[in-house]
Amino acid sequence: MARQLSFDLPAKTALGREDFYVSPANAMAVAMISASSWPGNKLVLSGPAGSGKTHLAHVWAGETGGRIVQASRLRHEDVPELARTPIAVEDVPMIAGDLEQQKTLFHLHNLVLAEGNALLMTGRLAPKFWHLPLADLQSRIEGAHHVALDPPDDALLCAVLAKLFVDRQLSPRPEVISYLVKHMDRRFETAAEVVERLDRVALAEKREITRALASRVLTSDTDAAGPGD
Repeated sequence: MARQLSFDLPAKTALGREDFYVSPANAMAVAMISASSWPGNKLVLSGPAGSGKTHLAHVWAGETGGRIVQASRLRHEDVPELARTPIAVEDVPMIAGDLEQQKTLFHLHNLVLAEGNALLMTGRLAPKFWHLPLADLQSRIEGAHHVALDPPDDALLCAVLAKLFVDRQLSPRPEVISYLVKHMDRRFETAAEVVERLDRVALAEKREITRALASRVLTSDTDAAGPGD
């Protein structure tokens, strides 16, 4: 049997629309991202880590000619330029402890809408839990239409795992993914961690990613040597 080769290469994330799997867990969010316009020309997209917020933001930016910026990297002097196109601001709750960054985002919020462009904002939780001390900004964010990426169903979790493997140039057999879906903690974050651990162990042991290896990774310390298949 041909053995799978494993190389210690950085994962390259595919972020095109064709790489995003649509299921009932994310269909509403995908529909809103694809909409020609949003109420008030702004939208908040929430979901847990690894759920696809960044992927959808890139899809939206690609289709609208928009740009993407991390909330923590906003600079006041860049606001006029950023407001000239649709703009996605990622991980807004991360600036809850930085009043100056909140003031910058508030300025961008007002200017981009005044310019007639769309504003997309993302965070892990619903906007009411962002707790931004700048009350004017928090209220305007809560006033935006909100759509959430739900926890993954079986079909979506299979697709997420398959994509994570592909991003790392790995191609385990289908039974490996089926096994993981049935036995792993059903969180996007966990899926990324499990794939990373499988990649690391397979590389260290120069072996294929098999169902047996998946079982060992899920049930034991992956840094310890385990039995062979």
